[in-house]
Amino acid sequence: MIPPQEASARRREIEDKLKQEEETLSFIRDSLEKSDQLTKNMVSILSSFESRLMKLENSIIPVHKQTENLQRLQENVEKTLSCLDHVISYYHVASDTEKIIREGPTGRLEEYLGSMAKIQKAVEYFQDNSPDSPELNKVKLLFERGKESLESEFRSLMTRHSKVVSPVLILDLISGEDELEVQEEVPLEHLPEGVLQDVVRISRWLVEFGRNQDFMNVYYQIRSSQLDRSLKGLKEHFRKSSSSSGVPYSPAIPNKRKDTPTKKPTKRPGTIRKAQNLLKQYSQHGLDGKKGGSNLIPLEGRDDTLDVETDAYIHCVSAFVKLAQSEYQLLMDVIPEHHQKKTFDSLIQDALDGLMLEGENIVSAARKAIIRHDFSAVLTVFPILRHLKQTKPEFDQVLQGTAASTKNKLPGLITSMETVGAKALEDFADNIKNDPDKEYNMPKDGTVHELTSNAILFLQQLLDFQETAGAMLASQVLGDTYNIPLDPRETSSSATSYNSEFSRRLLSTYICKVLGNLQLNLLSKSKVYEDPALSAIFLHNNYNYILKALEKSELIQLVAVTQKTAERSYREHIEQQIQTYQRSWLKVTDYIAEKNLPVFQPGVKLRDKERQMIKERFKGFNDGLEELCKIQKAWAIPDTEQRDKIRQAQKNIVRETYGAFLHRYGSVPFTKNPEKYIKYRVEQVGDMIDRLFDTSA
Repeated sequence: MIPPQEASARRREIEDKLKQEEETLSFIRDSLEKSDQLTKNMVSILSSFESRLMKLENSIIPVHKQTENLQRLQENVEKTLSCLDHVISYYHVASDTEKIIREGPTGRLEEYLGSMAKIQKAVEYFQDNSPDSPELNKVKLLFERGKESLESEFRSLMTRHSKVVSPVLILDLISGEDELEVQEEVPLEHLPEGVLQDVVRISRWLVEFGRNQDFMNVYYQIRSSQLDRSLKGLKEHFRKSSSSSGVPYSPAIPNKRKDTPTKKPTKRPGTIRKAQNLLKQYSQHGLDGKKGGSNLIPLEGRDDTLDVETDAYIHCVSAFVKLAQSEYQLLMDVIPEHHQKKTFDSLIQDALDGLMLEGENIVSAARKAIIRHDFSAVLTVFPILRHLKQTKPEFDQVLQGTAASTKNKLPGLITSMETVGAKALEDFADNIKNDPDKEYNMPKDGTVHELTSNAILFLQQLLDFQETAGAMLASQVLGDTYNIPLDPRETSSSATSYNSEFSRRLLSTYICKVLGNLQLNLLSKSKVYEDPALSAIFLHNNYNYILKALEKSELIQLVAVTQKTAERSYREHIEQQIQTYQRSWLKVTDYIAEKNLPVFQPGVKLRDKERQMIKERFKGFNDGLEELCKIQKAWAIPDTEQRDKIRQAQKNIVRETYGAFLHRYGSVPFTKNPEKYIKYRVEQVGDMIDRLFDTSA
């Protein structure tokens, strides 16, 4: 049970809390009343504001809509006025641009093209909106007149500013091929820069707006003419330079002025001149021989006409490649891409056809030369063919994209030249074998026959054109003729695929064939001489000439490819002929040979028969010596070394035999007039032999 004091205290506490709660409740009631009053006031204000906004909206919206309509009307009016001005301007295009079109685009291309753009827009407008309008005919007519003027301006610019490339500049351009150092490329300016820009703009306008391709025909015709004239000018330059100085001018040094070319000999492409110089070297050593006749036209003595024409053609081939490359670069700026190949094909046709025709003329001339056995003329084919093969990759690159007929022209010419070259080689070998000159025009002094010198000269040319000549032989499948085993790798596709080693073996075999034919012919010719000694001298001179010529050039190495013992064989032939010649002196030395002399006792008086025999021996020796010296003095051994060798050997034999005879019988009293029989001292006999083979003695 709770004590009374605690109960009283608890009651007071509860009463205090109740009183506090009542006070709080009273405060809340007062606050709610104030909040209600404020809410009522705010609602009243908002209601008033809403009412005023509605009144304002009802007043402003009609004004806004009216203003918007007015603005739209104003814009429509402005657009209508603008369209009217634009349409009206089309009606004035003809009158505004007629003067400019009539005066043409010369000197003011930019303004002219601007006028043409206006006319074109007017044509499009009338076609779309008023196709029956007379204004359409006016602007159409004006547009066509303007297009024709642009076409005329294109032709005029191309005609007036397209210049022939000078020979000196062309030679500058192609001279870099032979230079060891890299030279700065010689620029070719076919058209001035400003003119080129105008031409390009006109061509683009004609393609895009003029719907016209006729200007492309104009372009290729004009540029084709310039290309053709440039090549003809280069050829004429060679002819004039040749006729005035004997040697064509060389390309100028690139860094020098283009109007002052350096006059140095043009690099020879390996023509006949090299072999002629070698022949002169042989002549200095006594190897030359031209007294003998031959049905082969001599390789010497010919003028430089063929050399000049060959050089000119070779340079024209190189010039064509360079100029065609340059033309294509120019064409890419002027002609639309999808028309470039066709236009370029047409552009180069005249120059290319002229080049191919000239090449075919060279082939035709070579065929005629073969018929008349003028093989020196055929030799012009070799440097040309070699150059064409060397240039073919560039040719193929330049002609890439042209018609097949255009691409096939050079391979066709190469095939023709290979065929005629192979024919020349075979005919030359046959002519060497079958040369009919055996009785007429033979060298009376037994010197080198012209057939021999011609054969060596011809073979000498082949050194400069080993691969070319080998390819000629291979193209005609001459390997079967020469019994040369063919390696499958060497016959894989065509004649041009033969490797250099196979070509070298083919050429070696051919040269050996020519030398073999020559040797057989010389043996046959030598039988014309009634005197075996002169026949031996003739064969000796020719064999020696051949051997020395082979040794002084690379021919001996080429021959050795298939005949290792060729050099030794010729030396044996030469020695054999020397021995044959020496036998001609037996009829002299046999008179005084010890085996034919009478035997007698010293101090014993000779019998008449013995004296007569000694007299006959002296007389026979003297007469034989005089006769041989008289005859053989007119013979010739051009090679000084061989001449001295043969003289010395014969002199030693005769002097030794005669000296022994004179020592034995010179003091024997076999006659009352010893000077009648002992006509010569030993030294005199030697001097007489020293004058052999010397027509000047």
